Amino acid sequence: MFVDVPARHHLQLRWVTPALVVACVATYLWLMLAAPATRLAVLGDWGTVPAHLFHWGAFLRHWLWLRLLSALFIHADWLHLLGNMLFLVIFGLPAERALGSRRFLALFLLGGAFANLVGAWTLAGQLRPIIGCSGAVSAMLGAYLALFPRARLGLVLPLGLYFEFIHVPAALLIGMWVLLQLLFTWAGPAFGTVVWWAHLAGFGFGVVFALLSRNAVARRLRRRSSY
Repeated sequence: MFVDVPARHHLQLRWVTPALVVACVATYLWLMLAAPATRLAVLGDWGTVPAHLFHWGAFLRHWLWLRLLSALFIHADWLHLLGNMLFLVIFGLPAERALGSRRFLALFLLGGAFANLVGAWTLAGQLRPIIGCSGAVSAMLGAYLALFPRARLGLVLPLGLYFEFIHVPAALLIGMWVLLQLLFTWAGPAFGTVVWWAHLAGFGFGVVFALLSRNAVARRLRRRSSY
């Protein structure tokens, strides 16, 4: 596993990342405690269903575009949830600190919606819903790389009975992740039901979003350094 190793600590409230974690966990627990029929109805009504999405009249009239957002908070199982929440905390907190809470929330929602839209386009005609915030988390990975290209992450390696803690460039780990996504898009369904193109779309969105936010980030850093 790997953990973020920040260069400096800033006493600044970051509320969006914890709120997103709470919302995703609460939604998952509610669905797990709900009756199976209710759970299936929620997945069909609030997940991103590719076959329903590209009827443009219904897309606007029946508010189908909201499913691009609501699907972000629905997860298939606890491993799906845990993986997304781990990445959300590791990369979300420093990204929120740099971007500011409102801009970071926009990154999560818009990046996740865009990823779901691209994923649905690649699976047009499918009735199985796209769920989970993997696309939004991918957008955060892209933003993190663009904002902190020289950052280093602490990598915990198991060596027999011991654990070794080493520092590794974040760009190397994220680059390996991107390469894996590209390979999995080529392998396709052989590696499960993950919508790999949604991950890549979210990542690209995050990079562009962070680059367009460079001036705002610079102003925030100047204000903080003057305190």
